[in-house]
Amino acid sequence: ADELDYDSPYPEVRAEVANTDDPSIPAMTLRTWVLGLAWAIITSGLNQFMFYRYPSVTISSFVPQLLSFPMGKLWARYMPRKRVFGVSLNPGPFSMKEHVLITIMASVGAQSAYATDIIAVQRVYYHQIYSFSFVSTQLIGFSAGGIVRRFLVSPPSMIWPSSLVTCALFNTLHSQEYAGAGHLGGLSRERFFLYAFLSAFVWYFFPGYIFQALSYFSWVTWIWPDDAAIAQLFGYVHGMGMSIITFDWAQIAYIGSPLATPWWAAANVLMGFVIFYWIVTPILYFTNAWDSLYMPIQSRQVYDNTARQYNVSRVLTDNVVFDEEAYDAYSPLFMSYVFLCIFSLMLLVLKRLKDLFCPTLTHTFLYFRKQIMMQARRSLGEQPDIHARLMSLYPQVPDWWYLVLFSVMFALGVVSFEVWPTHLPVWAFVVALLIAFTYVIPCGMIQAITNQQVGLNVITELIVGYALPGRPIAMMMFKTWGYITMTQALTFAADFKLGHYMKIPPRKMFWCQIVAAMVAATTQLGVQSWMFSNIPDMCSKDQKDGFTCPYTEVFGTASIIWALLYFFIVGAIAPAIPWLLMKWWPHSFLRYVNPVFFNGTYLIPPATALNFVPWALVSYIFQNIIRRHNFPWWAKYNYVLSAALDSGLAVSVLVIFFTLQYPMNGTIGVGLQQWWGNTAIRTESIQVFKNNDDGRGVPVRQLATGQTFG
Repeated sequence: ADELDYDSPYPEVRAEVANTDDPSIPAMTLRTWVLGLAWAIITSGLNQFMFYRYPSVTISSFVPQLLSFPMGKLWARYMPRKRVFGVSLNPGPFSMKEHVLITIMASVGAQSAYATDIIAVQRVYYHQIYSFSFVSTQLIGFSAGGIVRRFLVSPPSMIWPSSLVTCALFNTLHSQEYAGAGHLGGLSRERFFLYAFLSAFVWYFFPGYIFQALSYFSWVTWIWPDDAAIAQLFGYVHGMGMSIITFDWAQIAYIGSPLATPWWAAANVLMGFVIFYWIVTPILYFTNAWDSLYMPIQSRQVYDNTARQYNVSRVLTDNVVFDEEAYDAYSPLFMSYVFLCIFSLMLLVLKRLKDLFCPTLTHTFLYFRKQIMMQARRSLGEQPDIHARLMSLYPQVPDWWYLVLFSVMFALGVVSFEVWPTHLPVWAFVVALLIAFTYVIPCGMIQAITNQQVGLNVITELIVGYALPGRPIAMMMFKTWGYITMTQALTFAADFKLGHYMKIPPRKMFWCQIVAAMVAATTQLGVQSWMFSNIPDMCSKDQKDGFTCPYTEVFGTASIIWALLYFFIVGAIAPAIPWLLMKWWPHSFLRYVNPVFFNGTYLIPPATALNFVPWALVSYIFQNIIRRHNFPWWAKYNYVLSAALDSGLAVSVLVIFFTLQYPMNGTIGVGLQQWWGNTAIRTESIQVFKNNDDGRGVPVRQLATGQTFG
């Protein structure tokens, strides 16, 4: 107990986070700002550019984390040690705190902003050209994240497993030694990382380019390529993915690194997946519930009664408002069964119960109410954890900073939908924010413990669908502020936890995050505007360079689906059942039951069993077997291995894409690719199963010419 007073009570934290700090180490320097903002522009701009292309590539945070390290070293070696206007051009050796801030600035706004989809959908589906500033959607959540940091950052139990992977890579690159790393002999962590990184980099050339069948290893559909029923069960593109074999780390880690996810959380996800996705869904699909057999069991598009893609423009007025008479004259809207399970919980097929947020609130109240009340009465300085005590030496960010940020972003939000014809009233904007703020703490606690995020996208669609029916633009904006506000708050909290672990001064962290997020948002808006103005046939299915906008299609599809969810009471009662049973059997497995049991399948579609079963198996091996039976090896190498595999994959994807796939329309290595291992899963512009019913999306029942269903 005395030893833990000087370290974290959690072994995974002790293994990756130093329990010491040197406040004199420079953090926010000119080098930090130049490299951080440069990477913020590069990552956000490239990710926005590639967001609309399929196949695409995403620059993850590991890329700037790795590449900024030698850049910082070169700056320290060659930049003159002079001062300009009192600012040092070269403050000395490149410090790990500078490196942490650069990485956070590069990643805080790196992913394509959710609000850019509104602009894209307006252009593609509704023929409206607006480019409103969406800085409000990116930053208003930061104010909420700052206010709740005492609940989600300071408590030792809020581990944030993904941050530990990042910490492991920082410590490895900077050769940090600390007590928690253990004294296991053998390879050093640096050499182990190098070997694993190079292996991951080289190996991905096989499933990613040379032998792509290793990635989509749906061997069952290769045996019966023209059997539609087999395709629905075992296919990876339009099916349930029961072939479950892959040799691609990108597929295994698609829903998050299994090496960072606790085994009990992965088991919750796996059991929920098996029950709702492999048992309930196929039973209802093959009994033709709601005419499901006339469509693929999984597809991201919606259909009319001729099994063709739904023509949205036929059911909207010139003012982009739903036209009920036109809808009745055209066709009902039909969804693939997986989409139907997502949006129609009233049908009792609770495949994705993540959208019932009553279980999230109920679970948080039952299991964390005492901690929440205790944290409400405590200040940050009273935390017993060593890391919180070390961080208490730095000036904290005052709450009024967050309130000012909220006020400014709230005003910008009001301007956005008052100036342009969005059909979203101010009261609806306030409701969206209240929803987001309500779920920040419970969803944040779940993510901090399980490494699984609960989203608010569908619950916001439900509410606005009832409150403002038939207004797709209003629905998209309501969903964006309701959903992204919470997501950005959790991003802010996760970065603050990383800074908490790495002992970054909170005020410096705050300014780096805010400025980088604003720069990234402006960059994304500029890139998007340029693309739609200069790329011909943008977002069309036959766009010659592959800019077909697949995610915009999903977003646009969701914008025309209103008011399809019920059964909140089921979600409210569900967490109470294991809680009550645990009172009788306090040491049973029931103490591990968590809302991620229902939330785990939130990435379906496009994820399938290919992304869940191997992921859970790897988590079982590393987070259960190896951790229990060889803890010294696990403590030294587990998170380093996760960082090496993720970063090796990220760099390999970039090299393959920008040297072999993107130049010359991908014809550079065409001779190497023309063999069965690739042609079994390749079409002209996208990697799918071309030569079987899974790739073509052939339903079990097909319509004759002129026939309709429903």
